[in-house]
Amino acid sequence: MNAYQMKKSQVLRELHATEEGLFGREAKTRLERWGYNELVDVKKKPVWLVFLSQFQDFLVIILIGAALVSGFLGDVESAGVIFLVIVMNAVLGTVQHAKAEKSLAGLKKLSGPHAKVLRDGDVKVIPSREVVPGDILLVEAGDFVSADGRILDNMSLKVNESALTGESLPVEKKNMVIEEEATLGDRLNMLYSGSFITYGRATFVVTATGMDTEVGKIATLLKETKEHKTPLQRNLDAFGRRISILILIICAVLFGLSILRGESIMKAFLFAVALAVAAIPEALSSIVTIVLAFGTQKMSRENAIIRKLQAVEGLGSVSVICSDKTGTLTQNKMTAVDMYVNHTGRKIQDVDIKDDMQRLLVEASVLCNDSTSKNEENIGDPTELAFLYMLRDIPNAENWERTRKCYPRIGEVPFDSDRKLMSTLHRGQGKGMMVTKGAVDVLLTRVNRIQDESGIRPITLEDIQRIMKANEEYSTKGLRVLAFGYKTTEETEICQAHESGLIFL
Repeated sequence: MNAYQMKKSQVLRELHATEEGLFGREAKTRLERWGYNELVDVKKKPVWLVFLSQFQDFLVIILIGAALVSGFLGDVESAGVIFLVIVMNAVLGTVQHAKAEKSLAGLKKLSGPHAKVLRDGDVKVIPSREVVPGDILLVEAGDFVSADGRILDNMSLKVNESALTGESLPVEKKNMVIEEEATLGDRLNMLYSGSFITYGRATFVVTATGMDTEVGKIATLLKETKEHKTPLQRNLDAFGRRISILILIICAVLFGLSILRGESIMKAFLFAVALAVAAIPEALSSIVTIVLAFGTQKMSRENAIIRKLQAVEGLGSVSVICSDKTGTLTQNKMTAVDMYVNHTGRKIQDVDIKDDMQRLLVEASVLCNDSTSKNEENIGDPTELAFLYMLRDIPNAENWERTRKCYPRIGEVPFDSDRKLMSTLHRGQGKGMMVTKGAVDVLLTRVNRIQDESGIRPITLEDIQRIMKANEEYSTKGLRVLAFGYKTTEETEICQAHESGLIFL
């Protein structure tokens, strides 16, 4: 039975662990048994071996033989040119291989350098490589998951698993037992090494580390993948053999004819060898290499890294490419494009921050928001981050940190996929304010007033119909739509029961 199909108590019992964490001595024993929590490097060929492997091609071997014979016959210039071409071909192949190896060494970066772990009953920060099965790890928004594990306790946890599943949206995790067999993306009670916490917090027990994790299995597959020759390589090998055999037969016939005509054996032999050197297309290999190198450089300018030159030829035969768009065609980054206030839609760059209602909606989107964006380090849900990016496009908009400082958060009701709402409580400038955001249809059931140019007034059926029509128009364009409402309050704590009597923004 898999960990995601077990109860918490079963998983802990299987791992001989407790919710209080491991003791130092036990952790040390397990580290010796299971090894460090890191991916094992694929054994790489040394540069000199990669360089020598460039000379394994059948045609290249013939060219080397031709160069040696040319040198033996005294044609040093021809021998030098052939050797120069061969060496250039080998250098090009080696350099390209080295570039690709650097570009493909990204799997190790998928886990954070440190982990918060319960050891000896206390929370300790240790290097991720020292995490062992049975450890109890604590994670919160902004953390990378260091190992695979089963969730024990979960507080509105959302995880970006796009590195493993390709799913662009954060996955909402749940602490439950999944009885049936489930694919990786459907194991909602599990966390996986290489994923990123975008929201909430949780504790989980480590079930796998290092090469036993899902990322480790990917690394193992990469390591065990066998290389196959491309059609171009196979065709060149076959062509090289055919032309070599044909040349050898012709040379043998001419050697025999020369003997029959009364020439000396040595002279006939030298004539046959000279003919062989002249007949072998020594430029073929280098021309093919140079053409492929041009293709590789052109693709690198388009941000496509080619590991081996011959792959360019394979790509030349491709007519359809099937690709998951996350991280390939998109950046998993959302952008706010339109705002609807006072029954009027406007582009973000046209927002007037001096208008009270527009400013209030901008402030609400920053306050009822758990994301942060500092020095190009973005932490949080892509939708919430879009509101912070939005401030850069609004003329004279205040910094999000200043807004949150003016209205510090003193309470919250986290987002819940069943409620489709999130609420935060703030106190600033001598008053308390609760901000709620969520799906348009759900929020409209929680409001009884609306704010427009005439001020705050009871919301009417006509208002609701106009709002729903705007929502439908935005949705038809493929946009994600969120609604905001607020109310002033003297409460110091809030719960789901307070999400009513709101003013629609």
